[in-house]
Amino acid sequence: MKRLATALAVTSLLALGACNKSPAENKAENIRDAAENNAVAIENEADATRAAGENQADATENRADAVRDAGENRADAVEANDTH
Repeated sequence: MKRLATALAVTSLLALGACNKSPAENKAENIRDAAENNAVAIENEADATRAAGENQADATENRADAVRDAGENRADAVEANDTH
């Protein structure tokens, strides 16, 4: 999100500076700006994908912890009921 805000700010400033440029310079700058905006969108998508992957990994680790805890509780119950 920070990258998007930065890209929009840069684009706005560049648009203000475009007043005294030739049509070719303006077109070239628009191409660069569009490419930058697309690149920022792709980076944001990568960040979201990374976060989703991390969330899935955390959920899987939580499941593993739950299995360990359940096993430990069952083992403790067996030991507590052991009457040698």
